[in-house]
Amino acid sequence: MALLLTLFTIVTTYLVAARWTTPHRAVVVVALLLSGLGFLRRVPEFLNDIGTTGLLLIVVFLLTRAQEVRHSRALPVAAAVAVGAIHMRYGSVGNLLAIALAALFAYGPRAWLDQGRRLAVALAVLLVGLLPHFVHATRHTGSPLGLILWAGSQANRVYVGDGLVYYLAIFPYRLAGDLGALVMAGGLLLTARALRARHDGAPVTRRPVFLGSSSVLVFVVLGLVTDGEPRFVYLPVVLLTVLGVEAVAERTGRWGRGLLAALAGLAGLTTAGTAQVVAHGAMPGPDRLSRSVAPVAERLATEGPCLLVTGYEPEMGWYSGCDAVTYAQYRRMAPPPGTRVTLVLFEHGRLQPDQAALARLVAGRDTTVRTIPTDGTLGTATAITLDPV
Repeated sequence: MALLLTLFTIVTTYLVAARWTTPHRAVVVVALLLSGLGFLRRVPEFLNDIGTTGLLLIVVFLLTRAQEVRHSRALPVAAAVAVGAIHMRYGSVGNLLAIALAALFAYGPRAWLDQGRRLAVALAVLLVGLLPHFVHATRHTGSPLGLILWAGSQANRVYVGDGLVYYLAIFPYRLAGDLGALVMAGGLLLTARALRARHDGAPVTRRPVFLGSSSVLVFVVLGLVTDGEPRFVYLPVVLLTVLGVEAVAERTGRWGRGLLAALAGLAGLTTAGTAQVVAHGAMPGPDRLSRSVAPVAERLATEGPCLLVTGYEPEMGWYSGCDAVTYAQYRRMAPPPGTRVTLVLFEHGRLQPDQAALARLVAGRDTTVRTIPTDGTLGTATAITLDPV
């Protein structure tokens, strides 16, 4: 599934870039995307950020088409794709909010109100598509937006805006590598030039403003509401790369074709090097982690209701079949009666309590302590099972 989602996003990037530019320039865009360590190193981790990026890119493409093609039905389709992106990953809400704000800024509110019935249908599609989510969220949190707000509250940020500071610190090299960074900078310059020429009312000339402002606003919105992660901002990387390739082609005149071919060749060589880094650096990491987490989780599996408290809740929950939460989440919850609760600490684990905090969690209850040796990077595990109240 992870491979299919990755291929989907790569193919989508090529097809959208080819429609916005040319097929040859789209090849350069894909090559540059793959050459950056920020994208390729996440592929072995099987996260949903990459697949969601493809859906968000389709939303952006359909919004441009809704403005550039007369009587286009792209707007309701964009709403349907946006629903899919949200169901795949709640964090897409931040990206979609930034995209909506950029669309209003680039084209103006009247351009969207003129869509009339198509805008109404799109809003209806969005509402109906998210209705199951709203019902589920209300049932479990008491609010239709409860799950989305809860997901945002889990960000490991130190202060509001530290994600934005992080993005400013790593932009653009850590997101796209050497070549990609230069091209993304060119995309920002193209956006600035398009902003100065906004007096031209043609929708196609406003496209760079929309793509560039979407990119900037994604960094701002996500940087304010969550902690910084390169995988959260793949969409602006793609958009600025498309704009950067266009800028290179436009500013270099008759030399543009040769320069783009050279960029694609260098990107191909860089991709080969990046793939080696991923194969020998990024991929062994999850494998070594699993050699600690998987055997411990399997030892803690039980027939009845069970809850594991750990810094590795996705893996522990998957391999044990139990519910799993972080220590921060456990402090704010009351497990249902009859649930077997086990606190799991690794010798070299993350996000674990110190001895004083652990004593407060145990709160004088009788416990059963097991030591489980592992040959993974996390070392020996200590499992503290709390006796029922």
